Order: sequence, then C-alpha cells, then structure tokens
Amino acid sequence: MPTVFPDSWGGRSPGGAAPGRRAGGGVGGGAGGGWPPAPQARRMRGPDELEIVAFERGHFSSYSACGIPYWVGGEVTGRDELIARTPEEHRERSIDLRMRTEVTELDVEGGRVRSRELDTGTEAWTSYDKLVIATGARPVRPRIPGIDAPGVHGVQTLDDGQALLDSLAATPGRRAVVVGAGYIGVEMAEALIRRGYEVTVVNRGPEPMSTLDPDMGRLVHEAMTGMGITMVDDAEVTKILTGDDGRARAVATTSDEYPADVVVLGIGVRPETSLARAAGLPLGEHGGLLTDLAMRVRGHENIWAGGDCVEVLDLVSGRERHIALGTHANKHGQVIGTNAGGGYATFPGVVGTAVSKVCDLEIARTGLREKDARRAGLQYVSATIESTSRAGYYPGAAPMTVKMIAERRTGRLLGVQIVGREGAAKRVDVAAVALTAGMTVDQMTALDLGYAPPFSPVWDPVLVAARKSSAAVRRG
Repeated sequence: MPTVFPDSWGGRSPGGAAPGRRAGGGVGGGAGGGWPPAPQARRMRGPDELEIVAFERGHFSSYSACGIPYWVGGEVTGRDELIARTPEEHRERSIDLRMRTEVTELDVEGGRVRSRELDTGTEAWTSYDKLVIATGARPVRPRIPGIDAPGVHGVQTLDDGQALLDSLAATPGRRAVVVGAGYIGVEMAEALIRRGYEVTVVNRGPEPMSTLDPDMGRLVHEAMTGMGITMVDDAEVTKILTGDDGRARAVATTSDEYPADVVVLGIGVRPETSLARAAGLPLGEHGGLLTDLAMRVRGHENIWAGGDCVEVLDLVSGRERHIALGTHANKHGQVIGTNAGGGYATFPGVVGTAVSKVCDLEIARTGLREKDARRAGLQYVSATIESTSRAGYYPGAAPMTVKMIAERRTGRLLGVQIVGREGAAKRVDVAAVALTAGMTVDQMTALDLGYAPPFSPVWDPVLVAARKSSAAVRRG
C-alpha cells in the first residue's frame, strides 16, 4: 500500500501531505506534507520501491505563503514567483498528487483515509502502510457579525492573496483596516501602505508584535505611527459593519468605528488538527499533534506529522510550543521523508527565531520573552541597549535596540529581541546559535564576530547587550 500525505503543510506557509509503498499516503501539499517529505522519501527509496499518494485540497501544491504580503505589496511581481513546484512537476517525480481533494477522515485502525474531490463530490477510501499528516494551521477568524462579508480577507493561501488583489482592484476607496498586529498584520500593513492606502491597524494587545516584550513592542508602535499608520491598541473588534451593497465599510470595536474599504485579517493561526483529534491521535496543550524526535506521532509506529499542525520542543524552556514557521516545516519534511523512506533522521527542537519587517523597520526575536521565562519558572535578568548597525561615523549607520534576557545566577542566555533599521534583524541569528549551544552571556562577550565599519561598530550590538547582561548577572 502507498505512503499517504494528507492536506496542507507549512509555516506562515500552507499545510501538507506525506509519503508511502503501496507505501502510504499524505495529507497536505505545503512545506511539511507532500513537499518536501514525498520527494525526500522518493530519493531514499527510488522511483519503483515507494508508491506515494498525496492529497491537496487547494489549487496549488508547493508555494511560499510567507511571500504573499510581498506579492500583495508589489515587491514580488507575480503569483507564479511564489510557486516552488507545480502539481505536474510532482507527478513527474512519480508522486500521485490529487489536487482539489480534501481528506475528511482518518481510519487509524484500518490504515486508510477517506477523501472527497471538491469539484465533483466523489468520495473514496485510500489504504496506506505509512501516513504523513501535514494539515497545517487554520487562521483565527472571530465569530462576529460581518466577518464573512465581501471585502473581508484572510491571507493564508495563494487563493486568498489573489482574492485580496482582485478586491483592491475593484474597490475605488483607499482606506484599509488590518485586524491584528502580529507578523502577518504588520507585513500586510506595509503591503497596503505600498499600494497607497490609508492604513489602520486594530490590535487586541497593549502593543503590536506580542512575540516581543511590551517595551520592545512599543518601539514598533512608535515606528509604525511615524510611517503614517494609525495604530489602535487594546481594542476588541466587535463587528464588521457593512453598507447597502453588503460590502465591508468599517470595523467596529467596543469604543469606536474605523472606516474601511477593505479589511484584512492577521489575527494568527491555530493547528489544524480536527482530523487528528477525531482519530484519537495525541494532541498537546496548544492543540498541535505530539511527535517524537523522528516526527513520528507518539504511540503510532507508521504515522508521522509535521509543519504547522504539530507542537515542537522549545530547547530553552524545555516545553512544547506551537510555532507556525516555514523554516521548521521544511526541516520536518526532510526528517519525515528520510524516515518514511527507510532512513533515520531527527528534529531536536527549536529556539523560536523569527524576523519580520514593516517598511524599513526590522523586527527580530529568538528564545524566551520575560513572560515566557516566568511561566517556565525561571528567574532572569534583562538588559536593553541602543546601538547602530555600522560604525557611528560610517554613512548609513542606522539605530537599533537590543534586549537580552539571561538566567539569574547561571547567566545562561534565555532570549534576545531586536528592533531597528537596515542591518538589525539578521543579527538575531548570532543569538539563535548561542541559545542552541546553551551559551552564557559571559561566554558570548568573547565571540569572534566579523568587524569592519561598513558592517558593525567595533563592539557588535549583540555583544554590547551580552556585556550589559553579564554585568546584571554578576550584580544579581
């Protein structure tokens, strides 16, 4: 029987499906499901030894959903630039990819999945030896009046991006409201600013970017306001108001209304594990599937899962987390494809590194926030410094703020957040490596980082923060 991959995989990219010989099958066609697990499994076993069936409910298979805001904003000129492999290219690799086909039931005991062709309604069972679940994440969509009105858009898939672009082209007004101020929210705010819209961002939290501590989120708020974006924090959306034509015309909160010709939802995502839950597979605190280091679903020898539908180990706190990022999903896919193909690979965990931008403001974080450290029962010290991306005298030097969190007494690095202009965000990678290695902030001060005036001050901002953190640890 085949290896089966059910439907949709990704990380800020779509969900996916997986491999099998009369192998098996997979649910999902994004980064974690059929792609790359299926090609990786094929490479492990060859074209004749593994029968692979994959199901994808959408119109596209392997693409970067992370790039949708930049396509909407015009920096990426066309949809096809975001597509890594077409369905035809997957089929050329002997992968039986069934597009516009949704998996509706997992029969774990019987080793089969039920699917329905969305265009015809035809249903069928497919048996498997090995199953890969890559059903991705579903966007949070509050149950409020008007949420399904024309002019209200999510941005999870390429179809969503195209629908938003069509809506922008057909709507004469130039006012946009973005609901949510996480990664997608701030990136969509930039996209709409680039298209000449008056943008209001309505955010439930006290500051944008809840992945940062509030003091760092305040820097993002101030910068976005300086770009001409109207920021509304601590606001609960209660309804989408519609006009006589039924289209969205405003977003209402508990205290005010904000006119809108288009509304974009960027509230976040949750693991799409309804199939897994119904099948009795183990789920974690955040609703994601639980797996071992080989990405095998716990307690099930021939079922794997990866991408946005799983929870992974946080190497800093030691707890399970749900982090929807394409970087993780692609690594999951490689591990799953290797193991489903008869090899051996593991995914050890994450430190929670992410970067984003809004116009020329760069935002980065890795590791724990202060509240994450408290929740994990860790005592900590924090230090915040201001520096520049280059030597202060060198043309183009831009300001940046670095916040570093370290464990009290031991000095172990716990987390880093960076907000700044050009050259700020990717500095977080130094901290990500230090976190993975379990380094202390004192050890970090001796790191031999590259220096020249066009690239950095003589003391890199991350090292300045490490020095200040090390001093705080000693005082503590």
